[in-house]
Amino acid sequence: MFSRIISMAALALLIPGSANAATRCEQILAKIGKSLADVTCVESTDLTTANPATTPANNSISTLPAGAFTPVTDRSVIAPSAGKRTPITRTVPGVQINARIASDPIGQARFLLRLPDDWNGRLVVAGASGTRSEFNGDFAWSDYVVQKGYAYASQNKGVLNLRITSLSSATPPNNLACRLNPASQVWVNFYDNDDGQPFTRWAQYMIAAAKIAQDGVKSAYGKGPRYTYAVGTSNGGYQVRRAVESGGDLFDGGVDWEGTFVDEGAPNILTDLPPAILNFTDYVASGHDPASTAAKNTQAAGYPPDIVLSPTTTLWTNYWTSFWEVTQCQWQKRLDPAYDTYGSGTGTYNYVHRLSFSDVGGQMSDFATTGQIRKPLITVAGTMDALLPIDHHARAYARKVDAALDDEDHGNGHGNGFGHDKKAPAYRLYEVQNGNHIETYQDTFPQLELIQPQAQRAFDLMVRYVETGVALPPSQCIPRSGSIADAPAQPGHCANLFVP
Repeated sequence: MFSRIISMAALALLIPGSANAATRCEQILAKIGKSLADVTCVESTDLTTANPATTPANNSISTLPAGAFTPVTDRSVIAPSAGKRTPITRTVPGVQINARIASDPIGQARFLLRLPDDWNGRLVVAGASGTRSEFNGDFAWSDYVVQKGYAYASQNKGVLNLRITSLSSATPPNNLACRLNPASQVWVNFYDNDDGQPFTRWAQYMIAAAKIAQDGVKSAYGKGPRYTYAVGTSNGGYQVRRAVESGGDLFDGGVDWEGTFVDEGAPNILTDLPPAILNFTDYVASGHDPASTAAKNTQAAGYPPDIVLSPTTTLWTNYWTSFWEVTQCQWQKRLDPAYDTYGSGTGTYNYVHRLSFSDVGGQMSDFATTGQIRKPLITVAGTMDALLPIDHHARAYARKVDAALDDEDHGNGHGNGFGHDKKAPAYRLYEVQNGNHIETYQDTFPQLELIQPQAQRAFDLMVRYVETGVALPPSQCIPRSGSIADAPAQPGHCANLFVP
């Protein structure tokens, strides 16, 4: 699939003034090579995932343990199942660069750049969800934009994924170990919890990747991008928010899909996840009774109602098995490591109480989202998200933006869709009725709606707004089987989190 490959070692052997014209890889790396390490540059016949070589195999970096680098798995995490993913209708020849960011003292910050031959003059920079790699957006974002001619860059928030520490232990094998799920004896250590890996790096490497990518674009095409857009999902959506808050003129606009809300006060992940974990066992014991105290406690913590198909197949069960405990552990180990996670309990962790006994509040504050956007931003989120509940994440961020604009005294216009001056950066929240955090869950629960097509549509609307001035549709509830509308039937928030 690849016609030519050049590494940094080969680049170092180039003789200045050689009679042979430099390849595109050589030209690009001559400009950005010092910013990168362990570089592979390929001239590819196709930059889409129809080319299996576009995404490296899991565990393909021989110097890393299994689980640290899992690109094939990562690209499926945020995308729908096969057959529902971004349609690939053509090949996209161009150049692909995989590398580390050389300035990272930890040596884990990774970088991806795809440069299509038929470039449209624009650059998209993607964030990564969870602790996933720079290939996380290959299905959902890269396939969509490279077919339109955008250059595409991505990064891994400056951190590798995880390493397995035990496959069969009843207790944590070390102080930073997290159990993969409550019924498992498999334990892992997340690189994000190691020394030198504060979550403040997440915003840092989104910006670093954008700068390197812009230089790479300029070298490849002889001019820089006319516009640069930020996109990302979950923790990658958080990166988008921070990019338009603090990225200066690097970005012209952004789309965050299910972005993580971070604030030193409630709500945040460490206030939300413990009640869900604590009440789940009693909820199951109730026979999944929606009128049970456990169900009411869970929904009072912000979570959407459960979808119950059988005693073993429910939406909450999926989140309990795969996300609630391990996410609580990973964040708590980073932000409040003195807490005895499995001795004192994941479900009984009390963030407000811990403010008096640890610096968890200061840790959270260090990387909090401010709402002080400097560029236009669209948030797309689902009402049935049971990892990042919409009222505590997407709507909480919308409230933060609104409050920030109030603080800046922007008047009473309608630039952001929430009642502020037209000179303020535009902000929109598009709520997907019955959308949830994991697209593949629709395969089991047909009542759920996909967010990917709405996020991609929001991206196109953002580009149109930035480049031609066509107003963004107002913030709205996107009905089931519907789409973003200029005159929505439900402006503002969805009236119900679940519509059968």
